[in-house]
Amino acid sequence: MSRIPSKPEILDWIAANPTLTAKRDIAKAFGIKGAARIDLKRLLRELEDEGHLEKRKRSYQDPDRLPPVSILQVLAPDKNGDLFARPLEWHGEGVEPVVLMITRTSDPALGEGDRILARLTVVTAEDHNYEARMIRRVGSNPKKILGVFRKTAEGGRILPVDKGADKEWQVSADATGGARDGELVEAELAGPARMGLPRARIVERLGDPSAPKAVSLIAIRQHGIPDDFPDEVVAEADAMKPMGLKGREDLRDMPLITIDPWDARDHDDACYAHPDDDPKNEGGHIIWVAIADVAAYVTPGSALDREARKRGNSTYFPDRVVPMLPDRLSGDLCSLHEGVPRACIAVRMQIDAHGEKISHHFVRGLMRSPASLNYEEVQAAIDGNPNDRCGPLLEPVLQPLYDAYAALVKARHLRQPLELDLPERQIVLEDDGTVSSVNFKERLDAHRLIEEFMVLANVAAAETLIAKKQPLLFRVHEEPSPEKLNALRETALEAGFPLAKGQVLKTMHLNRLLAAAAGSEDAELINISTLRSMMQAYYGPQNFGHFGLALRNYAHFTSPIRRYADLIVHRALVTAHGWGKDGLKPEDIERLEETGQHISDTERRSMVAERDTTDRYLASYLSERVGDEFTGRISGVAKFGAFVKLDDSGADGLVPIRTLGREFFHFDREAGTLMGADTGLTISIGQRVTARLTEAAPVTGGIALELLSVDGDKMPQGGSRSPAGRAPRRKVAKGKRKADKIKRKVSRKRS
Repeated sequence: MSRIPSKPEILDWIAANPTLTAKRDIAKAFGIKGAARIDLKRLLRELEDEGHLEKRKRSYQDPDRLPPVSILQVLAPDKNGDLFARPLEWHGEGVEPVVLMITRTSDPALGEGDRILARLTVVTAEDHNYEARMIRRVGSNPKKILGVFRKTAEGGRILPVDKGADKEWQVSADATGGARDGELVEAELAGPARMGLPRARIVERLGDPSAPKAVSLIAIRQHGIPDDFPDEVVAEADAMKPMGLKGREDLRDMPLITIDPWDARDHDDACYAHPDDDPKNEGGHIIWVAIADVAAYVTPGSALDREARKRGNSTYFPDRVVPMLPDRLSGDLCSLHEGVPRACIAVRMQIDAHGEKISHHFVRGLMRSPASLNYEEVQAAIDGNPNDRCGPLLEPVLQPLYDAYAALVKARHLRQPLELDLPERQIVLEDDGTVSSVNFKERLDAHRLIEEFMVLANVAAAETLIAKKQPLLFRVHEEPSPEKLNALRETALEAGFPLAKGQVLKTMHLNRLLAAAAGSEDAELINISTLRSMMQAYYGPQNFGHFGLALRNYAHFTSPIRRYADLIVHRALVTAHGWGKDGLKPEDIERLEETGQHISDTERRSMVAERDTTDRYLASYLSERVGDEFTGRISGVAKFGAFVKLDDSGADGLVPIRTLGREFFHFDREAGTLMGADTGLTISIGQRVTARLTEAAPVTGGIALELLSVDGDKMPQGGSRSPAGRAPRRKVAKGKRKADKIKRKVSRKRS
């Protein structure tokens, strides 16, 4: 029998091997096999509960600091010539730790972008938290830049489009690639720096950076999202033919309708419901959810499969989509278009009158949707205003869907998934790509109906594969860490809302907090703080449940056109049911963990690219309103300034610290505040502010603001060096009271 290590032995191993901290690494180190892994898992869970470890995805780390040996990315030297590095293994909340490089004469020369393995030492210094000594170089990121070319007599310079970059690149006359002044270009590092600027060679000209359709193109290039399909992938897709009925259940007479946004590019899910005629299930319903059978076309190991896995998911921008699959599949053969037969995998689910699922089973079928509808027209029909398309479907199809949904709502109330109220922005474009308006999307019961049906189908897929002992990728959302939960509790208490301590956290506890704050001036703050306390969801072969949805078993099954994770689940269902040879292969199973990590990364890449694009569109939209005043709320605080989220557009702008007045502002990292040394003015997350727009740069997406008032009080004009003198004593007293309150909060947190 394997010997189970003690808790000190486990902690010593993790401290000595910071890059080998997954459960399987620990098990391998101590020779733990078979059933003994359960005891190891119990020990690790106890160490988590005791606060010694924090689980990050499938590995364990000390939650309070960076690993003693970490991967760092070298940054450009600062104005004093000091070399700093960014910790790539930092996943905490708040401001990222600052790492100073301590170089030795024997170390190789390091440049911006180099990745190194370094040994870290915790220090207490004004401008950094760690000192790092290089162990070895582990490689460099490709040194490329996207920017605007400015022609000079010596060649030119490139102004980066990344709002986080502050250094230009120099281009010699023979490396411009024919670029014109003002063009958007992509360049790569061409040699050592001259006059302090990196030397670059232009590799591609991308046109006018101010053109509306360049906005998403910048994000695509900047984040390395593949947007051109290789010829072999397109050829493979073009050779595909529609699937027939052979080996499938005939669902063509079932009125499975699709309900999507009015501008949907694809339709990968359809649904139908009717009352259950089983006398043992009075008031119950039968719900069918049918999903495009992408697995029948994208088979393991094919060119289509390799490209889909590489992309991981589709990426959506206001003006375009970068799809996971070529249009022949995503827009045609795998899209459940109205009136045409389409291959599908469908699940029949029986629920009782209270919305609880009684049973379910999957079939591989052939369907033909009678209608492709949008959310707005479906909701209008239910509300008594059916159009010509929805009128004939109202009684036989739409009303039974809503009846089944009403039952699912009852089950949802009992389950208590997290009920965040964070309106989603919608950027509306003109035909030429310019922004016509920025709205907040309306949430209809039609949206919620489809969401509940899809959640139920995803649960059914996970439960089926678990029962059949078939490996799969789960959608995992773990509970908040103790540190994040404590930060949320402090924020809630500061706003006057209690969050109970000393109990196993459930979503219903957070929902009580959200409900208590609803309608108050702190509602948005509490919603944002709750969201920030959540762990990031990911894909993995181990089932740790979905905290946010309050579900024990959950997998993504309903969107295989746009998510590779769903395609994996479809293949797992094919294998589990013995439907064909296009299921999950042994080699796919062996690399499920690697695949889960990869597609979790591509999902985050898409999210960042979509966010950056939104920022640029918002900056473009606001560029005509420079000088106007806006209301908003402090959404973040950093050493270099404060961030403000504007009420009317949801745009985030930066208030540079240099614009806050002539006094010195002290940044408290733990409290998350900026406090004036002379006036005592304290700036912290959640405060209501009025700000003037001073800059909006569409190319970078940067928005700069000047604070005019905080919580209804005008900004002090003074500071010890200000001609206007110090702020009135009333403001000083108020600022100091707030500062003392925050200090007490930090003191409680430390104790």
